[in-house]
Amino acid sequence: MFGNRNRLKLQCAVCLLLALVTIAAYWQLSACDFVGFDDYVQLVDNPYLHEGITGKTIAWAFSFESATYWHPLTWLSHMLGFQIFGFKPGMQHLINLFFHIANTLLLFVVLKRMTGALWESAFVAGLFALHPLNVESVAWVTERKNVLSTFFWMLTMLAYVRYTARPGFLRYLAVFAALALGLMAKPMLVTIPFVLLLLDYWPLERFRLSRHAGNVSPETGTFDNSDNQSWPGSRLVLEKIPLLVLSAVSISLSALSVQNLDTTILTGSVPMKLKIANVPVSYVIYIKKMLWPSGLAVLYPYPETVPLWQAVGAGLLLAGVTILVLRKIKLKPYLSVGWLWFIGTLVPVIGLVQVGLWPAMADRFAYVPVIGLFILIAWGISDILSKQRYRRIMLGILTAGILSALMICTWLQSAYWKSSLDLFERAVQVTANNWLAHNNLGTAKFNKGQIDEAIGHYKTALSIKPDYITPHYNLGNLFLNQGKIKQAAFHLEEALKIKPEHAYAHYSYGNLLVKQGRLEEAASHFLEAIKRDPEYAEAYNQIGVIRGWQKNYKGARMFLLKAIQIKPDYFMARKNLEDLSRFSQKEHQGEK
Repeated sequence: MFGNRNRLKLQCAVCLLLALVTIAAYWQLSACDFVGFDDYVQLVDNPYLHEGITGKTIAWAFSFESATYWHPLTWLSHMLGFQIFGFKPGMQHLINLFFHIANTLLLFVVLKRMTGALWESAFVAGLFALHPLNVESVAWVTERKNVLSTFFWMLTMLAYVRYTARPGFLRYLAVFAALALGLMAKPMLVTIPFVLLLLDYWPLERFRLSRHAGNVSPETGTFDNSDNQSWPGSRLVLEKIPLLVLSAVSISLSALSVQNLDTTILTGSVPMKLKIANVPVSYVIYIKKMLWPSGLAVLYPYPETVPLWQAVGAGLLLAGVTILVLRKIKLKPYLSVGWLWFIGTLVPVIGLVQVGLWPAMADRFAYVPVIGLFILIAWGISDILSKQRYRRIMLGILTAGILSALMICTWLQSAYWKSSLDLFERAVQVTANNWLAHNNLGTAKFNKGQIDEAIGHYKTALSIKPDYITPHYNLGNLFLNQGKIKQAAFHLEEALKIKPEHAYAHYSYGNLLVKQGRLEEAASHFLEAIKRDPEYAEAYNQIGVIRGWQKNYKGARMFLLKAIQIKPDYFMARKNLEDLSRFSQKEHQGEK
């Protein structure tokens, strides 16, 4: 009894230490701002999040109207977070950190429960908590979906371990429910049935190729799970079918939501040959960044080409490692499980099917997959040192050294998320031809009043990617505000050539035409903007102003009222409506 109590105290101490070091590594996020990479578009400027949790916003969260793929639970978490803490970026960052800590503790608890191995489980959890590759998932408020969905990933695994200990309908239902909630946070969880099959082999030993070692004993460092019942492989596969169906439904809902958005699947944005060549190379780069986390950035753009030798070499390396670990599957099963976890869970984000501005790879994509590599490393080190006389001392020194180094790296990496300026300056420094980073850095410079530098970065983005509409649009607006009509017209016209249905470009071009006195042409562009975005209050306001100038007071009033209906707090539209009423009354009195 006292032994069990001491072990429980030790596990609680490990959990407390993991939480404290994670907080220490990430605490500066409380002083970080939102960044100009979806945070403003999807969160800060999202009117539904401003309303908080209501029947209307819940319906919107579950609809296909949001500007991203279907993840209603993530939207609800943002609504609740903003409703409680307001639009304070520091608090929103800390919510992400809370989920990251919860994921770390759950990972430790699940691994310890499955394997009985305290040190290995704690080391994997420590690597997960402190590795700088995970900073993007924690520090980027918009990426709440990653840490939130992983929270349900861990709960799914925990529920599954309970189910395997004593199978029953209610326990299976808990697994099903946890997975369903996770998929509503992010469809990345579609690979969970595959991971559960891996865990069935090791460490749960519900399926065996032959008799092999089982769970690691914390006292001896050996495996012992010989009392577990071995199930037929076919039964274990059938057991996962409801979970596979759930994953298929999630994939269908995500595809359906994407089809209803402006960010349709970009089959031609990157040549298929380049995407295929990038797959093995990106796998190897993920491994490299896990082993030596340098040059981390918010976006890694596709290179113009991937040399054949790189693609073939990376493919042969991955195939060689796969063959090697599979040959050891009976003697050292953790190698195969860890490696296949990494390979399999990256498949949904490997880039063969792309949505929006898809990168060659992304740190956030590795949040769950690298757990497989951490498992491989932790149990591998333990295995190598199993016969050493001072094994525990060596493991303690190794753990302290590695985690301390990672903690420092994570602290330094988190600092780049302080502001958009810091984030994109860093991305430009450590990547080549990063058109998106140059554009976003231009916007950050513009917001700081550094106009010439902003123009330079926008032009650099266009020199890298001439068909990139956003810097054309940004330059058009910038020059329009400066009164440089000719330059503004060039860039806005280029933007409309690239994407004729771009509502904002039509709106800006309409404003340019107003400055030139071409009112009816301007009105046609405002109407086109409304056609593309029926909730575009600013476009309704501008048409109302034009109709007022044309003394079409009835039409002007109709458009201005519509603008106010869409945005009740739209001050300019209300002022224009008041001016319109005053002018129309004066004209009416003059006629009398």
